[in-house]
Amino acid sequence: MDIHSDTFGGEYPFKSNYIKINDVRLHYVDEAPPNNPKAEPVVMLHGNPTWSFLYRNFIPPLVKAGYRAIAPDHIGYGRSDTPLDRELYRLKNRIKFFSGVMDRLDLKNITLVMQDWGGPIGMGYAVEHPEKIKRLVIMSTWAFDFPEEFGQELPPLFKMCREPWLGEAMLLGFNVFVEGFLPGAIIRKEKITPEFVRAYRAPFPDYNSRIPTMAIQDVPLERDHPSRPTMLGIQEKLNRLKVPTLLVWGEDDDLLDVKRLPEFWKMIYPHAELRLVPRAGHFLQEDAPEEVVAIIKEFLAKNP
Repeated sequence: MDIHSDTFGGEYPFKSNYIKINDVRLHYVDEAPPNNPKAEPVVMLHGNPTWSFLYRNFIPPLVKAGYRAIAPDHIGYGRSDTPLDRELYRLKNRIKFFSGVMDRLDLKNITLVMQDWGGPIGMGYAVEHPEKIKRLVIMSTWAFDFPEEFGQELPPLFKMCREPWLGEAMLLGFNVFVEGFLPGAIIRKEKITPEFVRAYRAPFPDYNSRIPTMAIQDVPLERDHPSRPTMLGIQEKLNRLKVPTLLVWGEDDDLLDVKRLPEFWKMIYPHAELRLVPRAGHFLQEDAPEEVVAIIKEFLAKNP
């Protein structure tokens, strides 16, 4: 079945919406309470190699709680178009595409929920539009320059994926981020169902469709990396955001280290509340959706 119509066993029953920006069709889910289509928006951003399917268990409870739940697919992911021009997947361009979607939707009082690459992309938008942001929910992500030693501490798989030729073979030829990294990072292995596997394979059926997963090479760990100026530009403006902030981390997250990354964020936002989720790793939306949604709903209620 085609990814554009497949509901993946009924787990993803949402209506598809599309916006075209610079000839690229971008997909997003936009669900709201029937009696309040313009309810306060909660915008949820995925990373690599996931898509809005990641938030399938967040959307209904947030709508039931009275919020408008919006989950975009970044360029090249999920039901969005996958252009072959690799330069379009640079951080600066991914921010431009997401910002274009947000401008068209014309939202205000936004709660921005971000994980993995959702952090740099979402914060790239937020620091330029602080007046539109009401709350931040930061989950296993970053939006700042990593210390230089971080590159040396990467898992071997990630180091190999960042090598020019070897990385391309692994990411595009063997789809290693979907076949290896994603299931390997799930702590509660019972969550890896046949529909889970099918849904995350669906956007990447062949070599060229997997170009977006090369985002691992766009993490600016080297001083001369082409995306480093973009990341530094975001970092310099993070203090523009003076809103209630929630940090949610899986206790077993060893990719974006639970022992260090939340502390980096606390240096930027000392007022931020930190919540740790047991038996959850980098993809805490998959490991512990009920727990994480409950934490987010509690945060929303405490910060009306």
